[in-house]
This record gives sequence, C-alpha cells and structure tokens, in this order.
Amino acid sequence: MRAVLEARQKAAAVRVEELEAELEQLRAALAKAEEVLRHRVIGLEQYLQALAEEDAPTVAAVSQKKPVGPRRAVPHRDDAAGTEVLSVDYQALMAAALEAGADGLGARRAAVVLGWDSGSASRVEGARARLKRLVERGWLVEEKPGRFTLPVPEQDAAEAGRPGGGS
Repeated sequence: MRAVLEARQKAAAVRVEELEAELEQLRAALAKAEEVLRHRVIGLEQYLQALAEEDAPTVAAVSQKKPVGPRRAVPHRDDAAGTEVLSVDYQALMAAALEAGADGLGARRAAVVLGWDSGSASRVEGARARLKRLVERGWLVEEKPGRFTLPVPEQDAAEAGRPGGGS
C-alpha cells in the first residue's frame, strides 16, 4: 500500500512541475500579446486623433485661392485669441496648468488629465510631448525642467521687474 501511495505522490509532483512549466510559457505568451495590444491601441488612438484633427473636407481645401501651409494641431499663441482654438485635449491641459499655478503641471499629472494611464511610461511621454508642443507654440513655458506653467503676461512681467512692482 505504501508503494502505491508513494507512486501516486511522485506522479502528482511530476504533474505539478509540468503544469508550472506550462503556466510560465502561458505567462510569457500573455506578456507578448499584451505588448502587441498596447502598440495597436496606441496606433489606433493616434490614427483616430489625426482624423479628428482634420480641419475641413478635401473639397473645401481645393476651393481656397491661397496655398495652404502646413496644418498645425496647435496654433501659435500669437495667432489665436484664446484657448477655444485648441482641441479639447489641449484645452484640458491648459486648464490643468492654470489650476496648477506656480507649481506647474507635470507630465504624469497631464496624462491623468487626458484620461490616460499615468503608470504607463509611453502615456506619460505622450503627455510630455503635448506639453512641449504647447511650449513651442507659446501657450506654456517650462521654466523648471518638467514643470509647465502659463506664461506671465507682459504687463505683469514688466511690473514685477520694476522696484516696488510685483509682490
């Protein structure tokens, strides 16, 4: 009887080892599949964003008399009256920068504002790229590395530079 029980125990131990090896293979395959999925989700989101940012149908563009320059998703600050010319995502980033005040808006917080996973490095970098684009176009400034704030209006900057001006 003892020999039978020991044989069953060894068979069970072998089966456990086989299943553990199979589980590791499945985990590796799952990790690869998740990575492929992440890349495809990012690609789809970029494609949908590009479609949404198109200004006008092709027919309207043909009827224009002057040549059209490169289309900018974020216009230069000098060319715009207010943030309403920005897309919804960029408007949300501007509102978050206003809310952050002098502390500035970081890329991780910007990812959260955009509704993205702030634990994903690619999402945080995507948010940082959007913030940098706003800096390039004059909507934000990056006085401290990684901290994005609204630019100080010229009148306020002039008052802050004068003796007795500013706080």
